[in-house]
Amino acid sequence: MIYLITGGERSGKSSYAQNLALQLSDSPIYVATARKWDDDFKNRIDRHQKERDERWKNIEEEKYLSQIDFTQKVALIDCVTLWLTNFFTDHKYDVILSLEEAKKEFLAIANQENATLIIVTNEIGMGVHAETHIGRKFTELQGWMNQFLASNADEVVLMVSGIPVKIKG
Repeated sequence: MIYLITGGERSGKSSYAQNLALQLSDSPIYVATARKWDDDFKNRIDRHQKERDERWKNIEEEKYLSQIDFTQKVALIDCVTLWLTNFFTDHKYDVILSLEEAKKEFLAIANQENATLIIVTNEIGMGVHAETHIGRKFTELQGWMNQFLASNADEVVLMVSGIPVKIKG
């Protein structure tokens, strides 16, 4: 089963996804895709880790989710935007190569036996138009990946001001 939770920044995506994971399992996996870019980001990661209790198994994986065994487990992957950023920067802002590699990684985990994946992503294309060329390229990458994920998901939920709106499933 694949759930995709999408929405804008601070829309309640992560809280909704964490609650869903705990409804589905007493010991879910939390997969953090963030790269520790600077001290501020490291502090943010530390704060988020402290918010999760002992029921969670935390795994940090910046790119290669296929290295994780999700078989017969409930896993929350947070988040696609940071995950894509890692591909995008490592591939020197090549949208096509980043998209191909991210799709390949997703398909590798989507096909694991009896895995329940809860994937958090952002709708960055609904807001202000990116100011830079690189920003616009990343918005395209994010939009295409979101479409791919949504087409493969069993259920898609759009979070609006903390309210879940089921749009698929």
